[in-house]
Amino acid sequence: MKHLAYLTIALALACNSSQKTVIPTDENAGTAQPELTYAKTITEQELKDHLYTYASDEFEGRETGTPGQKKAVAYIKSEYEKMGVPAAKADGDYFQNVPLQTGQAPEGNVSINGTEYPLGESIVTFTPANGTYSELVYVGYGIEQDDYSDYKDLDVTGKIVLFKAGEPMDGNGSYTLSGTDQKSAWSSRSEAISKRFELALNKGAKGVIYWDDTNFGRIQRRFNNLKNINKSKLGLQDNVEPDFISFIVNGDMARRLMSDIATEHAARVLPVSLSFAVENTGNGVQTENVAAIIRGSEKPNEYLIISSHLDHIGVTDEGEINNGADDDGSGTVALLEIAEAFKQAADAGMGPKRSIIFLHVTGEEKGLLGSQYYTDVAPIFPLSQTVANLNIDMIGRIDPKRDGDRNYIYLIGSDKLSSDLHQLSEAINAKYTQLELDYTYNDENDPNRFYFRSDHYNFAKNNIPIIFYFNGTHADYHRPTDTADKINYDLLRNRTQLIFYTAWEVANREQRVVVDKVAK
Repeated sequence: MKHLAYLTIALALACNSSQKTVIPTDENAGTAQPELTYAKTITEQELKDHLYTYASDEFEGRETGTPGQKKAVAYIKSEYEKMGVPAAKADGDYFQNVPLQTGQAPEGNVSINGTEYPLGESIVTFTPANGTYSELVYVGYGIEQDDYSDYKDLDVTGKIVLFKAGEPMDGNGSYTLSGTDQKSAWSSRSEAISKRFELALNKGAKGVIYWDDTNFGRIQRRFNNLKNINKSKLGLQDNVEPDFISFIVNGDMARRLMSDIATEHAARVLPVSLSFAVENTGNGVQTENVAAIIRGSEKPNEYLIISSHLDHIGVTDEGEINNGADDDGSGTVALLEIAEAFKQAADAGMGPKRSIIFLHVTGEEKGLLGSQYYTDVAPIFPLSQTVANLNIDMIGRIDPKRDGDRNYIYLIGSDKLSSDLHQLSEAINAKYTQLELDYTYNDENDPNRFYFRSDHYNFAKNNIPIIFYFNGTHADYHRPTDTADKINYDLLRNRTQLIFYTAWEVANREQRVVVDKVAK
């Protein structure tokens, strides 16, 4: 799981691997339900065998882009080859290359009407920008939805566009897009910037300048942190449109560009002398997602994605290896076992009706980068035909802060986009596994913000229903002591079987999961 720096994990309780083993009930054995047969192929011993290899010192902590991470993807690939589960990509390659770069802040300046402004004060960017321009095209809020467009009758091809945060309102005080007092996704913290930038790019713009006082301080702090840190962070290379220019400015800079920008919403061309001289200082890093597929028998062009992250945090400055057995070795080996169960079903003529993608993503610990690359840059299959994402991140341990039955799992996000998926999940658990489903961290006010901290989020922000399976943190979280001997393998089996049963239902039911809510 991605670590947030402001969290202090200081749990002193011992691990729970010595507690009594949970044996799932077998009341349905002998019935005509094939899923029961294939769920039993998910065993403690096979999970343990995988994990003692995957979370061993040989893999050197699996830090993104390192030799240890390369060993991890090679292991995953070899396991799918042994199973006979083919690569998801059409070219037969299990690896989806994810080009990253060290996230050092770019250097340079911006000149406006002959005055130079340094990066990081009133104007910020994270990408290179070069060129000279004699005008800006102001497009109000930079929004286009249904019958409303700030780009109406405008050709912005090759131009720099200027727009601002917020959205239009009518004379009655209602928001134009929603027709109510509720803002739309164009005001969402998670989507407001990306939707505007993507729209401008699709309109042919050369670049954007975006005024957003609400988010500027947060983005400025990120820029300054990157500028000041000694150890570079990683981010996605801008492979979609490397020449696309993007700046975010505060109110002072916005008013220098257009004095009445706060009150004027109508589009117009602004004569201005702009010169950009910004260079990237980062270095490239190559890493990989691993993706395999079992094709659907009846609805092969609808896709269920089951995911886990393959990376961890590597080696400490003192040379200790962070093996990451729970985080997320447990999710990795669970995904392999689920794939094997579905493959055995398919070999027996009982394969899923929908296609299932087994997606092992890289760079989660660096900021959900592998899943972001899959959803935002290069989805192997259309997101519009992706029915759900079941994401597995840390399911082998027990949260020592938690009271109650040890045979539990935290579920996060199951009801955020789809009441249908949430009800399905509850029904499947009641029918097959009877785990205690704990929604503690599903609370929107959860200070840990776990909903935003694992790879499911990149699917959820695209309105794809998700469930995040999680055991909670513990004293060994992100420490060299997160080792395979501390995993509760009976619980790892039970939780993996729950995910398998849920996937079986999502993949085989007649109707795809219904989305009845909007991503926030």
